[in-house]
Amino acid sequence: MNLGIIGCGLIGRKRASAASNLHLAAAADSILERADALTRQFGGVATQNWRDVLASDADIVVVATTHDCLAEIAYQAVSSGKHVLVEKPGGRNAEELMPVAELAEKKNVRVKVGFNHRFHPAVQKAKLLADRGEIGPLMFIRGRYGHGGRIGYEREWRFDAKISGGGELLDQGSHLIDLAGWFLGDFSDVYGALPNFFWGGEVEDNCFLLLRTKDGKCAQLHASWTEWKNMFSFEIYGRDGKIAIDGLGGSYGLEQCALYKMLPQMGPPETQIWQYPFPDRSWETEMQEFIAAIKEKRRPVGDVHEAVKTLSVVDRLYKK
Repeated sequence: MNLGIIGCGLIGRKRASAASNLHLAAAADSILERADALTRQFGGVATQNWRDVLASDADIVVVATTHDCLAEIAYQAVSSGKHVLVEKPGGRNAEELMPVAELAEKKNVRVKVGFNHRFHPAVQKAKLLADRGEIGPLMFIRGRYGHGGRIGYEREWRFDAKISGGGELLDQGSHLIDLAGWFLGDFSDVYGALPNFFWGGEVEDNCFLLLRTKDGKCAQLHASWTEWKNMFSFEIYGRDGKIAIDGLGGSYGLEQCALYKMLPQMGPPETQIWQYPFPDRSWETEMQEFIAAIKEKRRPVGDVHEAVKTLSVVDRLYKK
């Protein structure tokens, strides 16, 4: 299959690198030099007009733009009969993304939203363990995720609410909400605080969330742009034990998954730890899953409908 990429910044380049088994047909960016650099490395035609990518022979289109353009371009790509991988969160709100999901059903094409954290090996191991019943019925999740920004961060597009749609809740918070929902199911009750402690501007730099499903399972989540040492921690608690995911590699530390199984006499648990010291392969694994879903004519893991649910949680928190 052929690939088209719209948005050739850092994420667009990661997506191109992760699709080595596809042929790059065309790449578009508002800064032509970035599209040129991508096509010099991977082939294809460079353009400043994203509609040229939709007119190409690309079978799959990756949309890796700022948030304000994601849903519109994805919708037009689906209208052109393309399968689409649109970067998270898929849009600034659920209302923007829902028409994409509806049109994808009518056009019989696959649309996936780029929640690549589902495809980290430690997360996939945790899901396998939880689904296998290793820790019994699930009770609650505790998740933390954050970085500390960089010089001039408050002047970047993420702090312009018209472009981004929101702050850290939409950025790293949406990853946590997506993962929590993947393990626990849909959230019926949502509560949160969205302060701006440090960076100033019109969007939040921290989000503190408490989410609850209809059957009472809870997720306590905190995402932060004031985490002065980058960190990722995601803990799944069951009646018979706990699964802990720590690190994502690189500046987030060694990625690992730990299983703590309660013993009949309780006390210190039986412990197993799996470590993943190799480079981040989640992007490649996610693309492989998307290609497989297209070939098998099924919904991909983390598809557009699931992203609409995540954005619906975000919307409710912003409204509150």
